[in-house]
Amino acid sequence: MINGLNSLSTFVEKKVNSANKSGRCVTCLSPDARFGLCDGCRADLPGNRWRCHTCALPMAFSIPGMRCGECQTSPPPYSRSLIPWRYQFPVDGMIGRYKYHGHRKFARPLLADFGGFLDEQLTQNERPEALIPAPMHWFRRWQRGFNQAQDIAEHLGTYLDIPVAANIVRRKKRAKAQRELGRAGRLRNLDGVFEICGPVPQRVAIIDDVVTTGATARVLARTLADAGATDIQVWALARTPG
Repeated sequence: MINGLNSLSTFVEKKVNSANKSGRCVTCLSPDARFGLCDGCRADLPGNRWRCHTCALPMAFSIPGMRCGECQTSPPPYSRSLIPWRYQFPVDGMIGRYKYHGHRKFARPLLADFGGFLDEQLTQNERPEALIPAPMHWFRRWQRGFNQAQDIAEHLGTYLDIPVAANIVRRKKRAKAQRELGRAGRLRNLDGVFEICGPVPQRVAIIDDVVTTGATARVLARTLADAGATDIQVWALARTPG
């Protein structure tokens, strides 16, 4: 039975790869796909329409400038988050294939639409001076082969004509994987992990793939604020529901 499942998985993988090479949708294999996603599947993506203004936590309703309870009681050191999707099917699988397996074809439609989303949301005065990808420890980057946050930042930098400052901050020590930790554990895990390596612009945007508890964004934003940044935004593809 296991061999049968493995054969089926290999067959599906080959079909998806073949479909993508021919311009098909990476989700349903439709031949009518734009940047790898057909209009129907694009419309079905779980949009993060109702969200906290500050951390983009998905909410049950929306009021302009609304903030979640945590952002009201413990405001983070960044001003707002721009995150267009919820980390749910099929966005979670698309990001996972991109992040952990290097299959950029699954990220291509998200990146294309993300750039347009940001272009609509930002006024000229709200645009940051630099994009700062969430840094990855050198060993983890060597294992994965790339830093997906930097990959996203470089795409957005080209689309929006904003420079990418990938070397301003670095991870000076390796932390435990964050996936199995809660918010408090993530904050402790990241204590002292970031180090500033150059002048920090006043207006910056932190770039990441997914915001889960917001711990990484908080710690990184605090590090940048202590180094002189006065207006910090967080941009990511997806936000995990509370």
